[in-house]
Amino acid sequence: MQAQRKDRSNPVLGILRLIIAGIVAGVLAAAVALPAVGGAGISTKSAVESLNLKPENLDEPPLPERTILKDANGKQFAQFYYENRQIVPLDKVAPIMQTALIAIEDFRFYQHGPIDVEGTARALLKNFSSGGVMQGGSSITQQYVKQVLVNKAETPAEQQAAIAPTISRKLAELRYAMAIEKKYTKNQILEKYLNIAYFGAGAHGIQAAARRFFDKPASELNLVQAATLAGAVQNPARTDPSVGPESRERLLQRRNIVLDRMAQIGKISWQEANEAKAKKLGWKNVKAPGGCEASKFPYFCLYVQYEILNNEDFGKSMDERRKLLQRGGLEIKTTIDPKMQAAADKAIKKYVSKKDKPVASQAMVVPGTGEIKAMAASRKFGGSKKKNEMSYNIVADGAHGGGRGFQQGSTAKVYTLATALEEGMKYGDGFPSPAGFQAGSYSTFKNCKGDNVGDPSHTVRNSSEGGGGFKTLETGTWGSVNTFFLKLEQRVGLCSVVKMAKKLGVKRADGDKLSEVETFTLGVNEVDPVTIASSYAVFASRGQYCKPLAITEIKDRDGKAKQYKPKCSQVLEEEVADAVSGILSGVFTKGTMREVGGIGRDAAGKTGTTDNYMSAWFAGYTPNLASAVSLGDPRGTSSHKLIGITIGGRYYSYVYGASISGRIWKDSMMSALKGIEPTEFTPVDRSRFGGCTEHCAPKPKKKKGEDEEGPPGDGGDLFNIFNPPDGGDGGQPGNGNGRGRGFTGPVATNGR
Repeated sequence: MQAQRKDRSNPVLGILRLIIAGIVAGVLAAAVALPAVGGAGISTKSAVESLNLKPENLDEPPLPERTILKDANGKQFAQFYYENRQIVPLDKVAPIMQTALIAIEDFRFYQHGPIDVEGTARALLKNFSSGGVMQGGSSITQQYVKQVLVNKAETPAEQQAAIAPTISRKLAELRYAMAIEKKYTKNQILEKYLNIAYFGAGAHGIQAAARRFFDKPASELNLVQAATLAGAVQNPARTDPSVGPESRERLLQRRNIVLDRMAQIGKISWQEANEAKAKKLGWKNVKAPGGCEASKFPYFCLYVQYEILNNEDFGKSMDERRKLLQRGGLEIKTTIDPKMQAAADKAIKKYVSKKDKPVASQAMVVPGTGEIKAMAASRKFGGSKKKNEMSYNIVADGAHGGGRGFQQGSTAKVYTLATALEEGMKYGDGFPSPAGFQAGSYSTFKNCKGDNVGDPSHTVRNSSEGGGGFKTLETGTWGSVNTFFLKLEQRVGLCSVVKMAKKLGVKRADGDKLSEVETFTLGVNEVDPVTIASSYAVFASRGQYCKPLAITEIKDRDGKAKQYKPKCSQVLEEEVADAVSGILSGVFTKGTMREVGGIGRDAAGKTGTTDNYMSAWFAGYTPNLASAVSLGDPRGTSSHKLIGITIGGRYYSYVYGASISGRIWKDSMMSALKGIEPTEFTPVDRSRFGGCTEHCAPKPKKKKGEDEEGPPGDGGDLFNIFNPPDGGDGGQPGNGNGRGRGFTGPVATNGR
């Protein structure tokens, strides 16, 4: 090498020989501290004395490492990172990659100590001739130290100090390097360097670089690829292949320098080097998007993200928890089921366009565990208003990145139904239900504080398609008769209904307290699909409420795993839950879903249309799966009603719960449950819920020529959901089996 030739007339080399001699004598690179010849005039002796070259322990915080999210099958669907990095052990890095890096960066790595004397001498010669610190001559150990200091820097000033071309910084590196060489083996140091180094194109560490550049793991890199990545670490900003053709050309030239160097020191033959240099760069430009916007399941991804951010177990502050998510190297296994997610996505796309302003959203939850299996919406998640994207988690509540939600509508009536059954009412119990209901006084309804919340000035009416008459728990539910449910709520007490809803997990999407008003049973509170699906799952699981579960396991960067089990409690008697299912099964054959029909297996559910058609819902379940679908306009449901509107290319005069939401529910559930053995609901306890108490339907008037009992079936078994006394809210009895199987012809009379 040029720096090794003898030239006694060169004063610089004279000083250089003294420096090398000093290093050999144990001074350890005193020359690095010397200024250029003709500089400040500091003597060699004084400089050496000021070095204080003693090992100094280096604080090595864990490297920022990406966090990945996996579905229920173990496949990654999202990642979060501050730096795109995946740490790998040295035995997962191709040997040729190790060889290439050492050849170009520090070919005597395994022979020297904390610093390379020859490399330092060459650097010093360059610095003398240039009048400044132009070349570092740093060993891989020193480079690792520098990278650690850069990574741990919190402020711009600290970051600048970590890379400043100053003597004091070089001395600090030397002290830290001496300690590192004592602390680790050479292989450990090489592994750490390969994982901390930046290669350009947003790739930190060799594994991320191999994926980003060549779409393969670091263990499979070949000679050409290894030389390319080894060449990238010197100045990744100049050779970043994602910047453009000029940068790629510089990277190609740098690769060829590495290949030449490998041949020069005998690591490969010149023939191998020349053959490799003749090949193209091979840049694959594999994207490594982070965050939920780039995820296959963005709304569920958001839910998981907020599960971490809201949980103090993962950090005292939101900032600490966010750093853990972005830098902690976690592996999070979740509950999302790709098959069920695809079923929801497909069904929504069939009925609602991503260009439509109203948004359909759906959640699927497993009864008995609370596992969230799907979260879907008609509009893509993102920040572009021009593309009609959603900027928040419309499927979830505000605590999980959602918004205000939509009014629940008539899907809330089931909580009043469940309360009535729990309090001892029977299937045949009911009331005369007029076309309009008006509270007798302010005290007709009281909230849970005992305050009067009745509104005698307001008249609640049935749907335009609804009718009055005597309604039982069955027929009032099947027809979704507003006036019936207000009278039922009056009968059992508003506070009892509110308490029922709460123990079934119902809460407002915005986090405020439930509005305890007269029309609570009609669904005036704004909610989200995850919450409603979870509340309906209580009936499917025979009274067991399970908190929605999105995460089943979290494994930290060291491989330590923590499992997360379902959190469930019995909130309703099994027999009461069965009785609710018995009535809701008839919605598909005798109620507001009979035009749509069932799903070929036991199913129960309830449509929900809000006052003035501001939103439309359907919530339902089988013993295996519960789901809720909402439809509304995020711009404001009061000013953007679902009246006279085109959705999914179809025109609707009025949008009811069965119009779109019910059809999405049916299609998605049939597809999601395909291949899963059907399970039947537990039969209703007829001895407890059959017949009626003191609220029985009036006996039909005796017609001339008939005996006292009347014709068969007229006022017969009031428990018989297959042949109700009044024909199911004015319609014809369905031809299904009363359990949500089969399609029936007559159009629903209420649609709510």
